[in-house]
Amino acid sequence: MADEKAAAAKPEGGGVSRRGFMRWSLPVGWVAFSAASASSLVATARFLFPNVLFEPPQSFKAGFPSEYNVGEVDVRWKDAFGVWIVREPDQFYAIIAVCTHLGCSPNWLPAENKFKCPCHGSGFYKSGVNFEGPAPRPLERARILVADDGQILVDKSVKFQKEKGEWEKPESFLKV
Repeated sequence: MADEKAAAAKPEGGGVSRRGFMRWSLPVGWVAFSAASASSLVATARFLFPNVLFEPPQSFKAGFPSEYNVGEVDVRWKDAFGVWIVREPDQFYAIIAVCTHLGCSPNWLPAENKFKCPCHGSGFYKSGVNFEGPAPRPLERARILVADDGQILVDKSVKFQKEKGEWEKPESFLKV
């Protein structure tokens, strides 16, 4: 009798029986369906909650005017906000640290008293005016004013360009 059951379980052609096929293919199918459903759910959640890039705020307080030395370029805000603050005897101005050639970030070279772009060699005076290299125009200035608490407030969302005559506007520099 055991031989009859074994003979009945074996297919005639010597392959896998229908019952044997269903025994392993049904769980594999459900696992594949579950994996596809889970990945679709993850993809949908990823679509609904995309990556958000952090950008520093466009305006920030840069301390009190007395913290800056006359005739120097202050580089402490370059890495955090992309701005240099220059103190002249009669005014302050904030230069945006983006080269007008292709958008690289120039460096302040105090020994040479100039901004120098490492990408293509553009050079800029302390005022931001270009004098060497492929940069087509001077560096842009940011809006600068005194906040209610007496600190310097720099707003990068408002930019001033020399070639448009905007460096003469009152918010492109801060009188001391």
